[in-house]
Amino acid sequence: ETVVTLRNFAENFSSYTHFLQKILPYQLKSLEEECEAPLCTAALTAKNRELQGDMKKATTVFEKLQNYITLLALPSVRQDAMPQSSTSAVFTQLAASLHCLHDAIKEMSKHYNQKAGIEQELPTVTQKLRTTTECLLGSLGSLTSITGKIATFFSNNLDFFTSPGYTPKGCTLSLNPLQAESMLANKKKAAAYIHAIKTARPQSVPYREALSNRRILTSSTESREGLTQQVQQSQEKIARLEQEKEHWLLEAQLGKVRLEKENQRIADLEAQFAAALGGSQNSQTAADGRLTQSHEEAETLQTATGKEMTLCTSLVGMLCTTPTNEHVGDEESREELIKTHYMARVGELTTQLQISDSKAVHFHSEVKFLVEITDLLVPHCLYFILSDISKI
Repeated sequence: ETVVTLRNFAENFSSYTHFLQKILPYQLKSLEEECEAPLCTAALTAKNRELQGDMKKATTVFEKLQNYITLLALPSVRQDAMPQSSTSAVFTQLAASLHCLHDAIKEMSKHYNQKAGIEQELPTVTQKLRTTTECLLGSLGSLTSITGKIATFFSNNLDFFTSPGYTPKGCTLSLNPLQAESMLANKKKAAAYIHAIKTARPQSVPYREALSNRRILTSSTESREGLTQQVQQSQEKIARLEQEKEHWLLEAQLGKVRLEKENQRIADLEAQFAAALGGSQNSQTAADGRLTQSHEEAETLQTATGKEMTLCTSLVGMLCTTPTNEHVGDEESREELIKTHYMARVGELTTQLQISDSKAVHFHSEVKFLVEITDLLVPHCLYFILSDISKI
């Protein structure tokens, strides 16, 4: 089937073989001149002679390979150029030639390695020569490995290469290269078409597994509804407790303000009393009168405060008061206190709103996930139920 493209390879291989034949005399002449050098030892001369023989042998093996490859490529030019019965013999000889090439390259690598060892002992060896020798030894080692792999591949697959090719139905003649090329193109098109129309079977869930998943889904939904109801009840209870907390916090703050004012008033009266003790008796009598009047005012203020405490019913954080006899500064401090309380309450409500939005988004994602699971499970359940009904 690949004999059509073998022609190009045969032409390239023939060009390479002609190149080896052309440079062979120069290689042999170079080794000969090296042997004639005055510093060339007898051992080095012997290794050069062996390398000359290896080069000649390798070039000869390449010529044989060129002849066999050219014979295999002839049917691409003319179908009756080589009988079909001769193809097996050509492949057999080609495999043997590949083994000969591997042996020749291996011998050349061994002899060149020995020559390099002798050259390293010479006093006139240079660094450039050492580098060149290392490159040549590496190339010969790679070439030995590659030729061995190619020879082993041909020997192991010789039965496949010598087997008859494809033939039309009812015909004993083999296909010519053009027919083989057309057949390969048609095979690729057919494979591409089958791959295009081939669709993967949809994944299905077994009936028992689908029922189990449905039971789990139902129980999860029921438990989620119960937990949601408990959470709602807990939130309502927390809201009521928050309202009561706000009421008592406000009452405590107002009581604290009144206590501070009364303490300030008592401190002023004590200061006045202390100042009056250093004066005359008339002044003391006048101070006693003022002290009695101050106590009466304090009792009046406490009575008014008690009335105001009875009128403060701020279960939702609102304060209702009656007109009192307190100073204007007391009213301003009370307004500032109420303003601070409501600002704090607005901040708490904003935080609760954000928490509620987060919970709503979380519940929405859970509901969406449950809907998707339901959409996946219902068709399979219906499919298996209908299958069981049809079997019954």
